[in-house]
Amino acid sequence: MLIVLAALAAATVTAPVLITKLGRPAFGLLALVPAGSFAWTARGWLEGSFAPGAAPHAVHLPWMSAAHLDITLRMDSLAALFALIILGIGALILCYCWGYFDSNPKRLSVFGAQMVAFTTVMYGLVTADNLLLLYVFWELTSVLSFLLVGYYGERASSRRAAGQALMVTSLGGLAMLVGIILLGTTSDIWDLSALIGTGPPAASTATSAAVVLILAGALSKSAIAPMHFWLPGAMAAPTPVSAYLHSAAMVKAGIYLVARLSPELNQIGSWHLVVIPAGLLTMLMAGWMALRQVDLKLILAYGTVSQLGFIIAVVGIGSPGALLAGLALTVSHALFKATLFMIVGAIDRTTGTRDIRELSGLGRNRPALVVLAAAAAASMAGVPGTVGFVAKEATVSTLLDEKLLTGMPGSLMLTGVVIGSMLTVAYSLYFLHGAFATKSPGHATGGGTSTAVSGADAIIAPLWIPPALLAMAGIVLGLAPEPLDVVLNSYAGASTHLSLWHGLTLPLLISAIILSCGVLLHWQRHTVSRLHFSRPALGNANQAYDTVVDALRKVSLRITATTQRGSLPVNEAVILGTLVVLPLAMLVTGARTDIRMELWDSPVQGLVVVIIVIAAIAATVTDNRLSALILVGMTGYGVAVIFALHGAPDLALTQLLVETVSVVVFVLVLRKLPASTDGGGPEAEHTRLRAWLAVAVGLTVTVLGAFAMNARSTLPVSIHIPDLASRIGHGSNAVNVLLVDIRAWDTFGEISVLVIVATGVASLVYRTRSFSRVSRRPTLRTEAPSWLAAPNEDAKARNRSFMMEVATRILFPSMITLSLYFFFAGHNAPGGGFAGGLVAALAFMLRYLAGGREELEEALPVDASRVLGTGLILAAGAVLTPMVLGRPPLASANADLTLPLIGTMHVVSPMIFDAGVYLIVIGLVLHILRSLGAQLDIDEEQRRRRARERARRLARRRATPQSGDTAGATGDGAPATGRKAGRS
Repeated sequence: MLIVLAALAAATVTAPVLITKLGRPAFGLLALVPAGSFAWTARGWLEGSFAPGAAPHAVHLPWMSAAHLDITLRMDSLAALFALIILGIGALILCYCWGYFDSNPKRLSVFGAQMVAFTTVMYGLVTADNLLLLYVFWELTSVLSFLLVGYYGERASSRRAAGQALMVTSLGGLAMLVGIILLGTTSDIWDLSALIGTGPPAASTATSAAVVLILAGALSKSAIAPMHFWLPGAMAAPTPVSAYLHSAAMVKAGIYLVARLSPELNQIGSWHLVVIPAGLLTMLMAGWMALRQVDLKLILAYGTVSQLGFIIAVVGIGSPGALLAGLALTVSHALFKATLFMIVGAIDRTTGTRDIRELSGLGRNRPALVVLAAAAAASMAGVPGTVGFVAKEATVSTLLDEKLLTGMPGSLMLTGVVIGSMLTVAYSLYFLHGAFATKSPGHATGGGTSTAVSGADAIIAPLWIPPALLAMAGIVLGLAPEPLDVVLNSYAGASTHLSLWHGLTLPLLISAIILSCGVLLHWQRHTVSRLHFSRPALGNANQAYDTVVDALRKVSLRITATTQRGSLPVNEAVILGTLVVLPLAMLVTGARTDIRMELWDSPVQGLVVVIIVIAAIAATVTDNRLSALILVGMTGYGVAVIFALHGAPDLALTQLLVETVSVVVFVLVLRKLPASTDGGGPEAEHTRLRAWLAVAVGLTVTVLGAFAMNARSTLPVSIHIPDLASRIGHGSNAVNVLLVDIRAWDTFGEISVLVIVATGVASLVYRTRSFSRVSRRPTLRTEAPSWLAAPNEDAKARNRSFMMEVATRILFPSMITLSLYFFFAGHNAPGGGFAGGLVAALAFMLRYLAGGREELEEALPVDASRVLGTGLILAAGAVLTPMVLGRPPLASANADLTLPLIGTMHVVSPMIFDAGVYLIVIGLVLHILRSLGAQLDIDEEQRRRRARERARRLARRRATPQSGDTAGATGDGAPATGRKAGRS
């Protein structure tokens, strides 16, 4: 299984390159991967690996077992059956893409990767045993279907259809996730295998709710009413997408889950109450709606919805006979519906239309296509000699004798299936007539004008070979269903068997009645069309969806308008006010502990605190922004001293470096603000309110901190950290080991946020302009020696400080060396990747402050985005590499290396993660310097240049006389131009 998943994933990654280089024939190469996987799975059937009683193939990779997130795959007979459908039809659809697309636009390469990726995640879905892993694959199918349905992104209809499909299926998926968690927490069932053979979980309200929520996800994925409307809308996708996702892949996910769960959960009361009525309603409603469509794809789309309701209702019964019949319906549906969709694509590709009002006479021009379509449609209608007939016979036989549906429920379901099957025959004939019949003018459905299609292009081999193979498979399995019976009964375990001929029985009579009534409905299609309502009797699901979305949009706008007034001070005041009110209210009304406080450990701490308080108060009363910034920085440096006095050198070092970087960044921002603040005017009262809010927040945090520290009743976990750092992380610096090893997941999330922040800051400054730059290698210059690397031109030299240049020349190498020391020593001494990155970032800041943006470019001529990306890749590699080696993510390793001139060096694998942190910190600061610093410099220079140009144009305009002044104003007839020139 892992090999198949790896091969499919590799094909996904290489698909864009192959399609870009080879064009459309690359689809044929990509099809070899699912075809080979299909052959491997089929060989398992031939070797008896999935026979009844055979142990299923299983793969178990422990990962976060406490959170029930182990990667567990399991291949039994049901998973193998659906894998054959997914892989076999997927390979044929990829071959079909070869002939369907007539060009190779850039997006086609991405489309190919998405199609193979869909096969990958569907294979992962049917082989996943862990319910949470299954949910991950489940949601990936929704995301990929969104991308595939939205292939024609320039069309509003495609964008809407893609968003609608994503919204509906994702909402159902979220409901399913809640159901999985509820089932797991109440019944301790987190694997599908835990349900098999153990019976249903104990009946309870929580179990019933969990079952309903899981069913909501399954039914929404399989387009069961009232969540059916997304599938017809998804016909905006290219036909290969419709042929695969909506016949053999995505919609089959819901059927798979119901088939997997129904043998055990059918005894829960809410199971049949949800599954069977929803399935029958969908079958009847969609079958009726298919008879009023004029687009061939929409006829098939509503037919698909009808068939899915039929299959869900039968499979949901849960008995062995029902499972046998339902799985036979699933196989037959995959074969005939993929065939019909591909035939529609061939018609559209060669004639340029799918409208039955415009198609006429195609049957005479394309007899081979008629034969293929007739074979597939016959299987859909249940004509004897096809696999559809065998499956429908098994269904009727099961419903007549089903013990789980005795009495009225069984009779009602049989009646619904018979009526729905009549509609199926009717829309099957309706499809064939609309696509291939020769129609007289004005005879088309809907009153349109039928025109003969005489100039249809030739149908190339990739367009007809895949549907021909599937149509042939439907006939072969219909005439000889014994192999299919063996495959399906390996899971169903039914006492009955699939067969073409059971004798003159009641099910055969019912099948004859179904076919006769279906033919009658098609014969009287004009009479039937008059029975259609002008407006849907049950309401328009699309309009209901739009109404709900619009209502949610209006509510969100009102909430946003109420809570987000567009004022940053107001937003911060709301947040800080909440911080004051809620915790203090809980503290006053709840139980409290006694407070024990000490003034200080040493008088030096008290002296530092006095300095911090004085600086903080001074920062609030000064009017000069720069002075206030320096005073705020003093408070930060004071906190660093407090950390150091408490014996926390790592925290002190980090606080010192962060405070220095923050001061420099704020200085860059202050260049765009006035030098002083205005203490008077209407803002004075607001300032007073802000001051009181600040006092309240400070007191709240102090009081809560005091109570929190005194509320501890057990030993802190921190006493175990040094031992864990030495024993697990192989390091003496507990803080650094904690960050890059023991709790590295937190750090990975934080550095990801840093990357987002860096990109966001640059985006705010650059707006719609690109902030990427071309990286280059540093070059040696042959100019006269300079204290800095950038050219020291006169215009720039006037703005440079000689003392700053000298200090930078001396300090920069030392700071880079110090940063590397912090990086390598951080595992056993104060430092680490974060501290080392901050020191290196300060070194580059120094270069920028000394020589401007040119000096920064010479110091590090690399795009900041690449530095950030490299750091994130290194960190992610440290997360994922242990998994490749069969160990949990972020598992650490260590080794002792002997290096020349250095000696023995203890190396640990978290250093790779720490290197990613180091680069991300540098990339963050580099992004800030080039956006808030260099780019603002450029913007300011451009603004001044434009102002100077406007001033020069204005001066020239004032110096130029008006036309009235240049007319011969001299009495002696002297030319006016002479006076104009003289004034110039």
